[in-house]
Amino acid sequence: MASRTNPVLGTRALNRATLARQLLLSRAEMSPEGAVGHLLGLQAQNVTPPYYQLHARLAGFRPEGLARLMEERKVVRMVTMRSTIHTHTAHDALTLRPLVQAARDREVTYFRKGLAGVDLDRLAARARAFVEAEPRTMGEIREELLRQWPAADPQSLSVAARCLLPLVQVTPRGVWGRSGQVRLTTVEAWVGEPSGEEQGIDGLVLRYLGAFGPASVKDMQTWAGLTRLREVFERLRPRLTAFRDENGVELFDLPDAPRPDAATPAPPRFLPEFDNLLLSHADRSRVVPPEVKGRTWSGNQAHRTLLVDGFLAGLWRIAEGSGGPALTVELFGTHSRARMDEIAAEGEALLAGMAGAPGSVRFGSIRG
Repeated sequence: MASRTNPVLGTRALNRATLARQLLLSRAEMSPEGAVGHLLGLQAQNVTPPYYQLHARLAGFRPEGLARLMEERKVVRMVTMRSTIHTHTAHDALTLRPLVQAARDREVTYFRKGLAGVDLDRLAARARAFVEAEPRTMGEIREELLRQWPAADPQSLSVAARCLLPLVQVTPRGVWGRSGQVRLTTVEAWVGEPSGEEQGIDGLVLRYLGAFGPASVKDMQTWAGLTRLREVFERLRPRLTAFRDENGVELFDLPDAPRPDAATPAPPRFLPEFDNLLLSHADRSRVVPPEVKGRTWSGNQAHRTLLVDGFLAGLWRIAEGSGGPALTVELFGTHSRARMDEIAAEGEALLAGMAGAPGSVRFGSIRG
């Protein structure tokens, strides 16, 4: 619990501070590569979300800007935080992955029954040589490993290779407007550089606060999928500013990081499924009001989300129609005509920037 002497940051103050770090209070004049680095990667289970994440955050963004970086191997898709696929800069891909390797190693232990008799060091070496010869599908990797360990469980062999090696999905997978089967090689082979010295955990904490703060220890642990970070925050305490939220939880921040007034206007923003803004805190009430918690999912499907006044306020989808692309917005509550006009204008900008053609915006159910 935080000290009673620490200043209190209310929910709206936390919201505005986090939106400022996330480049969502106003679109930033920043390059796509710079934004990917600042945000510590973009959640990327699906191909298109990173592009929509940058459209919501950067002035003048067009999909080809990120697509070009993918093709030039300056950004890559790989499994890092929370054991999920992220789009990272090449530098972060080389230096962040070692920090989360312990979590990946633990994942392998869940499959130890299917790996009985398998030497994991030999498996990693064989898989590395195989994918570095040329990018391979996971099925091809599995078949190669089964030749050496025919009695092992095929899925367990695949999991072990995926966890033990820093594998990236090679292009055209991940390139806007193109498609391609998932083929994998190591990050070192793909970007043509050896793994450098891993980012220190202290530096990672500071970068996290710069992109997601103010935040608690549990918040960062949720974002990173790591544990036992309390001692790191304590070591850094002299360099940080401490607050507490309305529940008394201690929050840490960079002293000079932006913390706008709680009354600062926040324009509507359309975010894709799996945006890290909604996934990177243990307590998500700074963005997700309690009354709409859980409404971004239907079964195991994540919906695209809309922020209004900085908070989760609806869902959206784009579909092609005879008259061009159509954006449907499903609102959770009622809004003034002026607010609806702002949402519609932002939707039109989304269609123009991402669909590449003028389209229509309508309000209704996305399930209709």
